[in-house]
Amino acid sequence: MGTDSHEGFAEDGEGPARQVSISKFSIATSAVTNRDFREFIRATHYITEAEQVGASFVFYLQIPKTQRPHQRRVSRDLPWWLQVDGACWQRPIGPGSTIHDLLDNPVVHISWNDAIAYCSWTKMRLPTEAEWEFAAGAGQSYRLPWGDELMLNGSLPCNIWQGKFPNDPAINWTPGTVPVKSYSPNAWGIYQTSGNVWEWCADWFSPKYHQQTHSVDPFYDRLTGKRSMRGGSFLCHDSYCNRYRIAARGSNTPETSTSNIGFRVAIS
Repeated sequence: MGTDSHEGFAEDGEGPARQVSISKFSIATSAVTNRDFREFIRATHYITEAEQVGASFVFYLQIPKTQRPHQRRVSRDLPWWLQVDGACWQRPIGPGSTIHDLLDNPVVHISWNDAIAYCSWTKMRLPTEAEWEFAAGAGQSYRLPWGDELMLNGSLPCNIWQGKFPNDPAINWTPGTVPVKSYSPNAWGIYQTSGNVWEWCADWFSPKYHQQTHSVDPFYDRLTGKRSMRGGSFLCHDSYCNRYRIAARGSNTPETSTSNIGFRVAIS
């Protein structure tokens, strides 16, 4: 687990690489879809945190150009994120948008707390970071779910940024999610653990994860203010964020929701 490579980010605590063992578990072959989440909402009438707040964060190129001047930018450091009133899981880019044609895409604008509510309804849970990494690599120490090289048979086998990030996407590629089974699965039949959406994990996030968790069923349970995420998203690109690698780690506050964060479930 982990990596000693220097291609990542020191502040993420991707290493050192080490041997760990984990108990038997099952993990979903794909991220939770809009169709799945809609069933949960219809059964429970749950209101997500984005809906309660009345806004969520959307990548600016997902929003029609005429609407962008009316949105609030998150910060000068992250100018590509806009806080969009009304954006939520069922209106992914704000008022007027729907999920009618996106039912097989991963649900987004889901906070860690929302994911836990869904898990409680399904009697499942979020995977730990160790479980997620083991499943993503199909038990092997690969850089990526399909091997060590980004390209596979001359093509890109995942939904990550194409073109120049963040303002110049490649022709015929649009920033956003794709259906959860758009690409071939890894050797264990698990789909898209690289790119598409970040996936929440059960752990609290710490850059000292690999130094401070056990070698048996590692789990970071010390409160840090942020929860771990794995897998990267459609916004990842080597020029800025290559966190689509298996050992890469991300984090966000548990109440945060964006247009590129989703989750998958696991069970002991």
